[in-house]
Amino acid sequence: MSDLLFTNVRLIDPASGLDQPGELSTQGGLIADFGPSLGRPDVPTLDGDGAILCPGLVDMRAALGEPGYEYRETIASAAAAAASSGITTIAALPDSLPAMDDPALVRLLRARGEETGSLSILPYGAVTRGCHGKEMAEIGLLREAGAVAFTDGRRAVGDARLMRLALSYARGFGARIVQHPEDPALADGGAATEGELATRLGLPGIPAAAEAILVARDIRLAQLTGGALHFAHVSTAEALALIRRAKQDGIDVTCDTAPPYFDLNETAIGDFRTYAKLSPPLRPEADRVAVCAALADGIIDAIASDHQPRDTDDKRLPFALASPGGAGLATLLGVTLAQVHGNGLPLLRALDLLTARPARVLGIEAGRLAKGLPADLCLFDLERIWKVEAGLLPGKAPNTPFDGRALEGRVVGTWKAGRRVFG
Repeated sequence: MSDLLFTNVRLIDPASGLDQPGELSTQGGLIADFGPSLGRPDVPTLDGDGAILCPGLVDMRAALGEPGYEYRETIASAAAAAASSGITTIAALPDSLPAMDDPALVRLLRARGEETGSLSILPYGAVTRGCHGKEMAEIGLLREAGAVAFTDGRRAVGDARLMRLALSYARGFGARIVQHPEDPALADGGAATEGELATRLGLPGIPAAAEAILVARDIRLAQLTGGALHFAHVSTAEALALIRRAKQDGIDVTCDTAPPYFDLNETAIGDFRTYAKLSPPLRPEADRVAVCAALADGIIDAIASDHQPRDTDDKRLPFALASPGGAGLATLLGVTLAQVHGNGLPLLRALDLLTARPARVLGIEAGRLAKGLPADLCLFDLERIWKVEAGLLPGKAPNTPFDGRALEGRVVGTWKAGRRVFG
């Protein structure tokens, strides 16, 4: 790594509200200083040509493929995809093979992240053994090993008694439970949101109420236990209304959403387009609009990539049989910026949802510009136009639901601890 002075950049730090032209210097892998004019001619300089320099993105929900699903993605390929979107920190889902229910696996995954040199990997610990929803995992030992929070990934903890115990136990370790908000019994066997479109296509439906039903139950359990609860990829207006009310009542509840749920609606499944088969499924337009509104008014705490890499064979099946999931790392920033360009979301708020706020939810020191912190940085051109093309994005997985989407705003450089890892 070498010391560097960024000049002619627009500095944005959502944590402090900073948004101004200026310069930033790095030294020994750390942020040394930043401000309107630093004037350090003794170090190499990089002219940003007016691009935006912000903290490296914090992605609080991604599946990395390792261990067990390396044919879908590897840590190395995921790290390359993350760097292309300015992501320097990822919270990795535990429903791997084997699941992250062993402290040794948590320590190993953190170490594998450090080995990439471009990505900090913060593993989630499994709530239940094997993420099977039957028996609670060793939350205390997993937390001690470095688990950032606890979830069963794309599987909901369906047993109310078990969820209550998990919330209570995690509270004792200052940890948060992250729930996939979908009632398992109502979602079982479904492939699309229940309604006119699913009926017309002859697809088994999942009622949108399956999300709100589990959200309502778990909010009540969080209130009962005093535990910290986070809902992942929230996608319906009804669930967002429940979360809004819970926050007003002082319950420790947070939530995130993912780009498909504010950029696409259920019509994207088109003529059985399996790249757009996700979990939860894409929703009607009214729900998409509600998610956009919740991004703007602060009810949603973070935007996560919800990266679920799939092999071509996972998707080259009849729609009802194809695996749900979409690759999201390489498109995370670009699709979020579409809300800035086309829907009036303030840029500072959009970047807050990708940096400081997810870091705050996870309780980690990341996602902000401050002297002495690691120089994890993202430099992007807000106006640069590019097109998403499945199979040509960084990473192994081609299954992007945004295939063919034109986007405005692209990363031109990513730095991890002061070392350039992209661009």
